[in-house]
Amino acid sequence: MKSIYDSIDVLPGVGPKRLEALHTLGIDTVYDLLTHFPFRYEDIQVKNLEEIDDQDKVTLKGTVVTPATVHHYGFKKSRLSFKMAIEDAIVMITFFNQPYLKDKIQLEEEIMVFGKWDALRQSLAGFKILGSSKNNGANDFESVYHVNKHIKQKTVVSIIKSALEEYYSLIPEIIPEELSIRYHLQSHKDAIRAMHFPKSETEFQQASRQVIYQEFLVYQMKLQLVRDSRKNQAKGISIPYNVEQLKEFIQKLPFELTDGQKRVVNEICRDLREPYVMNRLLQGDVGSGKTIVAVIAFVATILEGYQGAFMVPTEILAEQHYETLHQLFKGTPFTVSLLTGSTKPKVRKTILEELASGKLDLVIGTHALIQEDVLFHNLALVVTDEQHRFGVNQRKTLNEKGENPNVLYMTATPIPRTLAITVMGEMDVSILDQLPAGRIPIRTIWSKSSKLEGSLDFISKQLEMNRQAYIITPLIEKSEVLDLKNAEDVYQKVMEYYQGKWQIGLLHGRQKADEKEKMMRAFKDNEYQVLVSTTVIEVGLNVPNATVMVIQDAERFGLSQLHQLRGRVGRGSSESFCILLANPKTDNGKERMKIMTESTDGFYLSQKDLELRGSGDLFGIKQSGMPAFKYGDIIRNANILEVAHTDAVMMVSDEGFPSSSIYQPLLHFLKEERGHSTRLQ
Repeated sequence: MKSIYDSIDVLPGVGPKRLEALHTLGIDTVYDLLTHFPFRYEDIQVKNLEEIDDQDKVTLKGTVVTPATVHHYGFKKSRLSFKMAIEDAIVMITFFNQPYLKDKIQLEEEIMVFGKWDALRQSLAGFKILGSSKNNGANDFESVYHVNKHIKQKTVVSIIKSALEEYYSLIPEIIPEELSIRYHLQSHKDAIRAMHFPKSETEFQQASRQVIYQEFLVYQMKLQLVRDSRKNQAKGISIPYNVEQLKEFIQKLPFELTDGQKRVVNEICRDLREPYVMNRLLQGDVGSGKTIVAVIAFVATILEGYQGAFMVPTEILAEQHYETLHQLFKGTPFTVSLLTGSTKPKVRKTILEELASGKLDLVIGTHALIQEDVLFHNLALVVTDEQHRFGVNQRKTLNEKGENPNVLYMTATPIPRTLAITVMGEMDVSILDQLPAGRIPIRTIWSKSSKLEGSLDFISKQLEMNRQAYIITPLIEKSEVLDLKNAEDVYQKVMEYYQGKWQIGLLHGRQKADEKEKMMRAFKDNEYQVLVSTTVIEVGLNVPNATVMVIQDAERFGLSQLHQLRGRVGRGSSESFCILLANPKTDNGKERMKIMTESTDGFYLSQKDLELRGSGDLFGIKQSGMPAFKYGDIIRNANILEVAHTDAVMMVSDEGFPSSSIYQPLLHFLKEERGHSTRLQ
């Protein structure tokens, strides 16, 4: 019985050699071939001479008025030429290295030629002859495919035509009819045919809408099924905390929660009461107050007699969180301890004993929390701050310290929604996009790289008011390849400029971990007034006294990273400043600097970063877990992705799912797809 998942060698003309060639393109099945869409289309509509511009790729129609002649030169090189009458003009047509076309060119015959127009010479460098205008039934657009040295365009087109002839009727329709009608989508069969051989721009646009929506819907359904399976199968710890006691704790906080914090607290606390494992990501812009949200979740957990663990990437951040929690827990029966690599053996022994016995409610720490001898009595909530700084196995090890504890990941790196619902679509996502009242927006200034001395003069005025400053550089030492400021050179310049008036610190990635910790702690304690650093300064490092951030060669950084660096200042009650020293040479670089001076909204900046730099380079590395869509683009087609995500959530939430006949074609497709590794990711 024929199936779209048949091996490609069932098609005419696909022998062992072509089978291997197609395999190099990721094509193993008939459906792989049918969804190997063109990456562009040549417009082969006939154009008039007055409507074309120099170097346009065009199709000209005319009558052959001179015989075709072939001139051979060099090694196996040739030039075929003839003249064609088009309206009242005579145009020279030239084909290079295609002498065999001579037999297709007959005097006084009307033909169509596709090529590149040279306006100065009034000539066309021909690519191909499309045939006689009398019997030509070709489309107005010609598909261009990704190929390689093993297989030609012409061969791919021929095989696709064969596949459509034999398998067109077997292409499945998997989108529920109600959705197809709502969005005015054509059938998947017709969309695939039109993607390969569109007759017009309108037909192509309609086809691409269907293909992109279906591709996104299939992916979003996979994520939602994983999420649904986790909730139905992973029996978690339900925490029916005392609501009144939790409200009492919140009311005693020394500040009022923002509306955003209240909303997110409700989302998390609702999860804690459920019988399934919470698996939630909390995104919050710099300074949005994620820590207090985590604290409230811990209190809800502790009120019901369970324990919590709070893991952060560095000791200085662990200490900051411990100091915060220690103050907030004063006057309550809740107990909290700090466990890091620097914890003294005697103190560590006591902490481990209290954790194992249940006497200790909450532990805050670094990687030290995942060591084998760290055992919990009844761990029910794990919070990981800056979760991307830990490996998958490290996070998993901590989660396994309890019996399916609830998990909350936190990040201060805003992730655009389009990325969140693709890379993290199986997680529940909470967003804090509102800053606490009273926060003074950071003033951002863009200046030329040569203005460092002016920046140092400005910093000096801030230091005289007992403030502190950061100076960030992209490199540690001088590079022979890149003309960029480096930390060691800048450090020397700053030392010379201030001539001992202020204490200057140096921080970079080649220093040992304990050296970096020591330097950051000393800066936090105002032992150094200026810190010259590469980008190793920690996300979340809280130095309220720092009011100036100078970033050298700022054009070298993406918007998200610039925003994170800027977030090291503006954490106190004084006005803060970010000075971008940059000489961008590209429009893209200039646009990034302009955007930074206009906005302090991390979510807006992350979206602009995604648009300017692409998903692969958003964080400077290939985005891990990023799906490779065959045709859809999460930036260009963000609106369709949003719709597909909403529809997938709606379908999986439907009481009739999955038994209803409405969903059977889609579920069958997903099941079949799992067995074919080269299918859509």
